[in-house]
Amino acid sequence: MKKVKVTQVKSKNSATKRQEATLASLGIRRINHFVELELNPVNKGMIEKVLHLVKVEEIN
Repeated sequence: MKKVKVTQVKSKNSATKRQEATLASLGIRRINHFVELELNPVNKGMIEKVLHLVKVEEIN
């Protein structure tokens, strides 16, 4: 599977409770915090829900 680096770039203050929970389930805690995840269908769906708050980079 592909691996991606997901970095939070915007504040979650304007996010809904569901979006905050999605960030927490991805393992992201604060702005500029990043996690490396495998890009499976579950993680891809969660990333798409908070795409306006995060930056996604592919890792080789």
